[in-house]
Amino acid sequence: MELRDLIREMAPVKEQLRIEGVTERPFVATNPAHLEVEVAAGGAGHLVILHEEPRTAELSIRLGEGASLTVNELFMAEAFATVQVQQQAASHLKLTSVELGSANVAYTIDLCGAEAESEVNGVFLTADGEHAELSIRTNHLSADCRSRSIARGVAGGKSVGRFEGMVYVAKDAQRTDAEQQNRNLLLSENARIETMPQLEIYADDVKCSHGATVGQMDQEAVYYMRQRGLDEQQARRLQIVGFVGDLVMHCEEDGLCGAVLELMEQKLKTM
Repeated sequence: MELRDLIREMAPVKEQLRIEGVTERPFVATNPAHLEVEVAAGGAGHLVILHEEPRTAELSIRLGEGASLTVNELFMAEAFATVQVQQQAASHLKLTSVELGSANVAYTIDLCGAEAESEVNGVFLTADGEHAELSIRTNHLSADCRSRSIARGVAGGKSVGRFEGMVYVAKDAQRTDAEQQNRNLLLSENARIETMPQLEIYADDVKCSHGATVGQMDQEAVYYMRQRGLDEQQARRLQIVGFVGDLVMHCEEDGLCGAVLELMEQKLKTM
C-alpha cells in the first residue's frame, strides 16, 4: 500500500493531541507548524508525523508515568524541526526518523523519572546538492534510565550530511544505561558526512558507549551480488537498503515500514 493510502486510514491531528488509555488506530500530523502531544499515565499510542512542505516545525511530546508512544517522522521536503520530549517514570518512547533529502531535525529527550526508556533510530539520505542534519540529545536526569540512539547516513554526489549526538548524565542519574552509535556511507568522492557523538557524564555508576564511522561502499559485496545476476546499480541499492533498512523496520507498522522503504528505494535511484 502506498504512503498516501495509509495516511488516509489514520486519525488526523492538527495542533494538539492527548492520548488516554490504549489507542489502536495511529494518529497522523501532516506539515505541522506547532504540535503538542501528551500521553496520560498508563496510556499508549502511535503517531506519524509527515513533512511534505518546506517549513519550520516545533513539536512537544510529554509522556506520563508508565506511558508509551511510538513516533515515526518522515521528511520529504526541506523542513526544519525541533522536537522536545519529556518522559516521566517507567515511560517508553520509540522514535524513528527518516530524512529523504535536505532537512534539519533536532531531538531533545529528557528522561525525568526512574526506569524511563527511549529508543531513537534516525536515517538520512542525501543526493547531489542536498544537505541533511540530524541531532539527538538525550538527557538522563534520573536514576535507572535507559536510552539507545542509532543513526545512519548515506550521501551521494556533492551532498552533505551531519550527525550531532549527545548523551548527558546528571550527577544523580546513577545506573544509567546509554548507547549512541552513528554509521555512514559515502557514495562519491565529493560527498561529505560530519559526525559528532559526545558523552557528558557526572554520575559514577553508569554503562555508556558511543561510536561513529564514515566509510565507502563494500566493493567486494557489490562484486558478489553482481556475480549472481544483479547489475551494478541494483547491487549498490541492495547494499544501501540493507544498511539503513533495519532501522526503518523499527516503525512497528508493517504497511508504513514497507511504504517508507519503497520511498527510500526511489530516492536511491537518484544517488
